[in-house]
Amino acid sequence: MERASAWQSYDEGELLQLEALCREYRAFLDRGKTERECAALAVSMAEAAGYRDLKQIAQDGETLKAGDKVYTVCMGKAVVLFHLGEKNIEEGMNILGAHIDSPRLDVKQNPLYEDTGFAYLDTHYYGGVKKYQWVAQPLAIHGVVVRKDGQVIDVVIGEEDDDSVVGITDLLPHLAAKQMEKKASVVIEGENLDVLFGSKPLTGEAEDGVKANILKLLQEKYQMEEEDFFSAELEVVPAGKAREAGLDRSMIMAYGQDDRVCAFTSLKAMLDVREVEKTTCCILADKEEVGSTGATGMESRFFENAAAELLDRMGAYSDLKLRRMLAGSNMLSSDVSAAYDPLFADAFEQKNAAFAGRGMTFSKYTGTKGKINSNDANAEYIARIRTIMDDAKVHYQFAELGKVDMGGGGTIAYILAHFGMNVIDCGVSVLNMHAPWEVTSKADIYETKKGYEAFLRRM
Repeated sequence: MERASAWQSYDEGELLQLEALCREYRAFLDRGKTERECAALAVSMAEAAGYRDLKQIAQDGETLKAGDKVYTVCMGKAVVLFHLGEKNIEEGMNILGAHIDSPRLDVKQNPLYEDTGFAYLDTHYYGGVKKYQWVAQPLAIHGVVVRKDGQVIDVVIGEEDDDSVVGITDLLPHLAAKQMEKKASVVIEGENLDVLFGSKPLTGEAEDGVKANILKLLQEKYQMEEEDFFSAELEVVPAGKAREAGLDRSMIMAYGQDDRVCAFTSLKAMLDVREVEKTTCCILADKEEVGSTGATGMESRFFENAAAELLDRMGAYSDLKLRRMLAGSNMLSSDVSAAYDPLFADAFEQKNAAFAGRGMTFSKYTGTKGKINSNDANAEYIARIRTIMDDAKVHYQFAELGKVDMGGGGTIAYILAHFGMNVIDCGVSVLNMHAPWEVTSKADIYETKKGYEAFLRRM
């Protein structure tokens, strides 16, 4: 059941639409390198499309009706959008759910130190990374510093053309004989992922003069004291913009495409579907890369609370109605899959692998080895989805993450399945997943957005 390349099916008009979507996607990646930035960008796009703040509506005592479009934000890091349809909401919603966090390095709470004339920031890696991939390349710092008076200061270092960048040093190969004998998992230790932050001492400072100069610069630019690191969220990410890849410009190479490629296409589909019969919902969650824990991860109740608030503003809230609405919903867990890489063919079972350029990828289950911690979608639900995608002429494929005993991974699918709704994973396949620079096919991005739209309209 080999699927054909989507590229072969496009006429000139579709190619123009594909390129326009991918240009917008690259701009989204450039402006949203952290979950906070993505959430703010999503709100801006939603408000431009006529969505209003559900919290403000509740404070004002307004009621909601079919056709209304609202959003709510959790701690600046997760967003839920609703578009109310004509059908009784107790029958459920059509939900797209993605995550907007990505693997990175987080600056520790007491990070700044000086050693032999160099100033460093100590970090802790976030999510599943190959630590050796993060050394000897230009890095940027994004985040916020919150002062004791409550002032929130945005920080972006290393993204403008004339900005300085930061980085992590590596040992020269001439002296690396012992290092090269180590396993890849420890060739760079987690505690050695310290960011080189400066080397110029403050005039007149004999001891820790470089650190003193760094603190002076932070004070001048960000009104930041050293103790303000305690209440800062600073993320170290690759510096630079998303780029077209390949001589034929058929791919995109960028940081954070897991899972912002699915977050962007889900959000775009949600905003572009102007009229809905059944209420639609888009969830952009945080913390998936560390198990969906915490107040802004899907294991929290922020989505359930938002759904309850929505029912209340419709004058229809009860615990039973909330349960009925959630159980009656259908969801696409919008998350990436691993694209088949012929250079690492041994990791894949080719008949059940996702191939770049062949459309959006559905995964009946994820998890590890014996489907542990997976959501396993019902055959009846998959049959309905196949019909919708075929009727909408969407290119799609079915795949597993890799060979059965090679490892595996998880998404937010199993968490939403706790409500008893139908859920299946689907999204874009990715090369270099979790690396600082990931690669996707433009055709897959285009087909996935089409597929998400078809689901919202027709499910």
